[in-house]
Amino acid sequence: MKTLDVKGKVFSGKGEGADFIKLSWVKAQIAEKLGFEPYSGTLNVKLTAKSVKLRKLLEKAKSIEISPADGFCSGRCFRACLMQNLECAVVVPESADYPENIIEIIAPIHLRKRLQLKDGSMVEVQIILE
Repeated sequence: MKTLDVKGKVFSGKGEGADFIKLSWVKAQIAEKLGFEPYSGTLNVKLTAKSVKLRKLLEKAKSIEISPADGFCSGRCFRACLMQNLECAVVVPESADYPENIIEIIAPIHLRKRLQLKDGSMVEVQIILE
């Protein structure tokens, strides 16, 4: 199994990821395609400069597609592992203005609480390339 190991700092987003994850059609597709019902929020990670270069490899990688309802952008998901032991997924919105140095992580649990993360905490993510 090939993985892409990226690092970055946790930061507070605008809540847009949480709003997206709460949508019933998004929850249903994540449950069906990734095998878990997501916690209603995302963990925002600002990647290091080296990790931004690695993230670009995801553009060509096979992903799990989240098909949009009208008025929404599609999203690409990648199975991942946070801090070497927590199963999760990385979500990359297919939006032209989405920053290339940001990833959003979803999981069936509240990641900030479980890992006691604060803004500025460094995290490591192993993105699984299928």
